[in-house]
Amino acid sequence: MAYVAVSGGKEAIEESIKLLDYYRSGTDKDLAIEAIENKLSLLVDRVMGEAGLYARTYAALALRQCEGSIEEAVFLLRAYRSTLTRNYYSDTVDAGEMRVVRRISAAFKDIIGGQILGATYDYTHRLIDFETGKEDPTALRQAMHKALAEQTPEEIVPCPRVSEELAKEGLIDRHSPNDQSPYDVTANILEFPTTRSARLQTMARADTGFVSGLAYSALRGFGQEHPTVGELRCGYVELYVPFLPDEKESLYIGEILITEVECFNAVDSKDQLKLAVGYGAVLGRNETKAIAMAVVDRELDNGGPYPAQNEEFVLMHGDSLEMNGFISHLKLPHYVTFQSKLDAVRKTRRADNE
Repeated sequence: MAYVAVSGGKEAIEESIKLLDYYRSGTDKDLAIEAIENKLSLLVDRVMGEAGLYARTYAALALRQCEGSIEEAVFLLRAYRSTLTRNYYSDTVDAGEMRVVRRISAAFKDIIGGQILGATYDYTHRLIDFETGKEDPTALRQAMHKALAEQTPEEIVPCPRVSEELAKEGLIDRHSPNDQSPYDVTANILEFPTTRSARLQTMARADTGFVSGLAYSALRGFGQEHPTVGELRCGYVELYVPFLPDEKESLYIGEILITEVECFNAVDSKDQLKLAVGYGAVLGRNETKAIAMAVVDRELDNGGPYPAQNEEFVLMHGDSLEMNGFISHLKLPHYVTFQSKLDAVRKTRRADNE
């Protein structure tokens, strides 16, 4: 491709950037970072997940800076992440030890530990509540803290996975843990066929809409049979890093909120019908992305002619930065290439008229 500089580009670009400030200056009221972080938490979680950096305050700051554009906020947060020194890799997180805030199963009515509905919009009327525009945020916060103080604390007990019970009966095929170090997709170029750890990392950072669209295509018939959500859990997991110099002990550094999903599909395994697991895990609360990721994970394991079953297609086209960046590059000057196309059209038209 050939590109040329825009005439008078420097001055025009400077004025264009000033106009961004104009669009952000439409009211005397401002959006506090804390308000974005807590009032728009699902949006913040999506940006963190696609950027691959668990930093709620910085994600909120990026969203305010770019007028709420998700792809631009992801770009800003991932660019910032690339400047940070990577000192450690954490120990493997066992989501089975999660401090659960929401846990459901579509496969079983009764599960060990119980179904925990938690916070979800699944059961709301999905009608605009115009009264929320008049609510007093201070009064709301005080009311919620009062209600919380009146609750009786219960002992936090880890909930066993639904799939573990099925595994005890020999009814399920799942990927077994191994000693192989996870493939770091942020430090290495993807090579195909790739490892499963690279696949899951790439999908965890992929655009939510892209992964959801692929999963939807599989459910509509461009893939295997309809899966069942064996378990969806959302909660906090603890992070530990090896304590140097001997690395025999680990140091607790905090906890993060994640959403994890296991989907079940029937599959023939050595002439014996079993269930196979598709897995999805993302930062924050993003259930649609996690479910879609689990669906596509099984599609990739299964293989086949459809887009959701093609590893290279799935992993190379879902990255928010690369996808939106390449589409946006079409706005750059393509004067030379377009003139070449136009000359070819004119030449063909003249030849046809002779």
